[in-house]
Amino acid sequence: MKKKPDFRIAVKAFIVQNNRLLILKRRKDDVQSPDVWEIPGGRLELGEDPSLGLKREVKEETNLDIEIISPLNVRHFQRADGQTITMIIFLCRPIGGKVKLSKEHSEYAGIPADKAKGKLTDFFFEEVDRFNALFAKSLR
Repeated sequence: MKKKPDFRIAVKAFIVQNNRLLILKRRKDDVQSPDVWEIPGGRLELGEDPSLGLKREVKEETNLDIEIISPLNVRHFQRADGQTITMIIFLCRPIGGKVKLSKEHSEYAGIPADKAKGKLTDFFFEEVDRFNALFAKSLR
């Protein structure tokens, strides 16, 4: 019998306010990417609307409410565990709440978008470059 492909859609929030990007640090015992600085988000439930799923994921991970401004990028890749992911990264801004981390992350920081490559995992460097080229000046 042929095995069904393991495929999921994921969403991530590139949350910027006053030209500062919100980043989260994964727990040191995280299975996927321990101690890595990333942006909020995760995999969608099957059939879940990407915008609603992103708002849910951000609320669960940070306690923030967000406004989605624009799609920033789309990625398609295979994780180390073999799961294939199509990831949609959205440019967002916070509209309410105070950061309170879920158990998935150990720290958070707001860093200048033009300095994000100094701390954020290199997986998201493409989004940092795109944001800085297209949006940074208009969102200050």
